[in-house]
Amino acid sequence: MKQALIMPLYNAAAYLPALLPVLKEWVMRAGERELLFVDSCSGDGTVQLLAEFGLGRVLTVDSSQFDHGGTRAWAAQQVKAEVLVFMTQDALPISAEAIEQLTAVFAKPAVAAAYGRQLPYAGCHVFGHHLRLFNYGEQSYLRSAEDTGRYGIKTAFLSNSFAAYRRSALAEIGWFKDGLILGEDSYAGGKLLLAGHKLAYVAEARVYHSHSYTVWQEFKRYFDIGVFHAMEPWLLERFGSPEGEGYRYIVSEFNFLCGQKAFHLLPVFLVRNAMKWLGYRLGRRYRALPSCWVNKLSMHRRWWQRSRPLC
Repeated sequence: MKQALIMPLYNAAAYLPALLPVLKEWVMRAGERELLFVDSCSGDGTVQLLAEFGLGRVLTVDSSQFDHGGTRAWAAQQVKAEVLVFMTQDALPISAEAIEQLTAVFAKPAVAAAYGRQLPYAGCHVFGHHLRLFNYGEQSYLRSAEDTGRYGIKTAFLSNSFAAYRRSALAEIGWFKDGLILGEDSYAGGKLLLAGHKLAYVAEARVYHSHSYTVWQEFKRYFDIGVFHAMEPWLLERFGSPEGEGYRYIVSEFNFLCGQKAFHLLPVFLVRNAMKWLGYRLGRRYRALPSCWVNKLSMHRRWWQRSRPLC
């Protein structure tokens, strides 16, 4: 099957020197391969670096019009491949083989989407390190809607930092939804499961991708997750609330800190998780908040600046 790798870019010059050689190696392998970069009017020389490297096709969108789901859906329709790989600029594959391992799972006809394992970068703080270990384990798996009773909301989990989709299945559900603050991958995952498809986690397909968020950044991210769930209530109605998964995460993080003998971080652990809970609950109720508050509490302030009603 023909494959295409699609990557949104915005001021990505710092990432490209390490990333482009891996992508070049993947393109040069056997089979039909295509690279498509979608640049949101970068101002740091990103497009010039791509031109110098001579790799892939570059399309440009205005940064004010970038949309997590809509832009990716539009980009997917600019290529002809049946397997569509999506990556973010801050994800670095261990090697070109990681992309091969991710796409190989589409030999199984039931698989509509797959995502790979994300490892923490060196220097990532202990909380970011644990998050990667919690969300991206060592065992691969396939999940269908029938697994909802066991895995709940996690059944529909996908991450477009390193994921791939069967084009025909993505088109069947109407592509990624336009207008979401984030979560276009989880939205697609849920829709694909409800359409009878399966999602795959490919632990062998590894990339480096992590964040060392501050407490305030964590609050903002969880505020936005709450907004997403408020906008798409069907996801929780069909797959269950995130509270059970949140409790499991807190227990895991506590045990991880104790295992690392990082007892001095336990007060920070309490504050971080309290702020994440508060951010999420406020996000779920964003319609009741003053618009000026919402803009300040969100990590994606540009999203609110577009012409969208808050209610």
